[in-house]
Amino acid sequence: MTTPNSSQSEIDDLTQAQLDSFIKQEEGDANDYRGWIGILITLVAVGMSLFHLYAAYSIVPTQVLRTVHVGIVLFLVYLSFPIASKFKNRLMWWDVIMAFASIGVVYYVLIGGDDFMDRNTSPDPLDLYVGLGFIFLILEALRRTNGLILLSVTLGFLAYALFGNYLPAPWTHKGYDISRLVGYMYMTLEGIFSTAIDVSSTLIILFTIFGAFLQFTGAGKFFIDFSFAAMGGKSSGVGRTIVMSSFLLGGPSGSGVATTVTVGSVAASMLNKIGYDKNAAGGLLAAGGLGAIISPPVLGAAAFLIADFLKISYLDVLLMATIPTILFYLGLFVMVEIDVRKYSLHLQQIDAVDTAWNLTKKYWYHFFSLISIVVFMLVGFSPVMAVFWATVTSAISSMIRADTAILSWDFLKGKQPFFKGLYQSNLVKALASGSTGVLAIAVTCAGAGLIVGTVTLTGLGLKFSSIVIQYSGGSLLLTTIFTALIVWIVGLAVPVTASYIICAVIAAPALINLGVPAFAAHMFIFYYAVLSEVSPPTALSPFAAAAICKGDPYKTTLQTWKYVAPAILVPFMFVLDKSGVSLLLMGSTTALASANWLLIFESFATAVVGVIALAGGLQGWFIVKDNFFERWVLILSGVALAYPSIEADIIGIVGFVLVIALQIIRKNRQVAHQS
Repeated sequence: MTTPNSSQSEIDDLTQAQLDSFIKQEEGDANDYRGWIGILITLVAVGMSLFHLYAAYSIVPTQVLRTVHVGIVLFLVYLSFPIASKFKNRLMWWDVIMAFASIGVVYYVLIGGDDFMDRNTSPDPLDLYVGLGFIFLILEALRRTNGLILLSVTLGFLAYALFGNYLPAPWTHKGYDISRLVGYMYMTLEGIFSTAIDVSSTLIILFTIFGAFLQFTGAGKFFIDFSFAAMGGKSSGVGRTIVMSSFLLGGPSGSGVATTVTVGSVAASMLNKIGYDKNAAGGLLAAGGLGAIISPPVLGAAAFLIADFLKISYLDVLLMATIPTILFYLGLFVMVEIDVRKYSLHLQQIDAVDTAWNLTKKYWYHFFSLISIVVFMLVGFSPVMAVFWATVTSAISSMIRADTAILSWDFLKGKQPFFKGLYQSNLVKALASGSTGVLAIAVTCAGAGLIVGTVTLTGLGLKFSSIVIQYSGGSLLLTTIFTALIVWIVGLAVPVTASYIICAVIAAPALINLGVPAFAAHMFIFYYAVLSEVSPPTALSPFAAAAICKGDPYKTTLQTWKYVAPAILVPFMFVLDKSGVSLLLMGSTTALASANWLLIFESFATAVVGVIALAGGLQGWFIVKDNFFERWVLILSGVALAYPSIEADIIGIVGFVLVIALQIIRKNRQVAHQS
């Protein structure tokens, strides 16, 4: 029997190297320094985390916080990420120069004070040179951490700002010179230091620190062990375990690739033994990882941006994500239940490390880590203070047991040298990991600031909105489909965070202009931006799952699409009709008291049936194997139920009931024939 502890050893060195490469593609391929350089980077990263924890608790002026955040991020990026792979683990003189140049730019901005920002429309020559250098540093950091595609997209937007006056209508604008562009981008809070960096310097880094504390206090391992124990010995236990553990592990981490790799390293061999096709097994693992990005209490980094764009609380965003998350995991559960029949899976007893009850008695406090952020926000804390105190709570509660302690008991008892013991402690590791883990996202946010600044300066968002509406003839359905395609195409090239930011400023206005509530439009874009995790060429989660399961990367990607397809239609439900907006629980905690709960229940019920019908159609199996007619009736019924109207709901329900009746009749005939 395979156990969670032994299965990791079954992954060969080549596969593990592939997995590491996929994680590095998401987080950046950083150097792995030893000696004094490694110690220096660790100490700077710890200092960065402590600074942001201090800023969460105390008051740090906005300009200072954002500027220092970008400066430290660039400093660490240039020390941690090589200019090319052949220079990996070699600190070169140009890396040192660019690292300290980043600090120099920050110093220049901070000493400038209010006068610095007041002259953004006509920068001094020195302002211009420093600004150009700053933009270059961000672009090079973007290349080192995210690759050439996102760099090219960013350069394309900057080129549009400079040369848009040469384009034909309706894309043309008056054009801006270098001086005006540079001044706007780094001497105001509208470009580099705009919304994206604001969120990165507050919520994103704090949640990354929180996730690191959960990792180094053993919460992640507990969630996987608990899932295996809870689902052991039951029909479709392995599939259910993957879905459950992906949710428990992914919710706090918010990382699709990390969740896929962590769960897959334990469960891949089990999926193979019980009869899963290699590509289908990888597809299920990647689909479970995808849920990490849309699942409370953390979601992906883009969720923090939604709150800032809409000027609503993060708790409202969590509330809006609740029902769509339930529908996503419902679709996965239905899929794995159908897999049991489809693949004739034989039952396998999961050899768990312990019983669920014993694990709960030992590590009950890890469950509080899962909900503590929401609890703190419900009692009135801001999201920043909620995650601050949740991190503190996680650290304190970890001390309940020696094997989860953030500071070892031997260290506290004075049995270890103070500085050596502290440096080697899980506390320092968590603080350092919290900062290094945010570097790629923070650089993405800085680069996105250049994109957002271009859109704001040139009015591109309104132009793009009018063009989309014009091509759709004013049809909300066509505009929604066009918007989904735009977000999907952008997501093919760039990560989720960048995809959301770009489309939020260029595509969301089209939906809003046709009467879609702003919060529904942004949630729609967020969910389709998440598709970048399972869409080539950035399909990191499916590619990682394929490496684990020894499957074909592209076939695995197609299988992932099949598993997530039932939930992919959910965003259309809350955009196309006012009744569908109820799936987002009205988008406000204050609106719950006056919410039409009957309407919410009706929308949720039809969405549930739609997800189930679509799952049965896409799997080609429901109660028994679908014939051609039944399969397409199920698919069309699922699509009809995704369109929030009474007529479409009736068509969908009738089709679903018809297929159930036909399959029950066929099943009874099969049983009678066998007897």
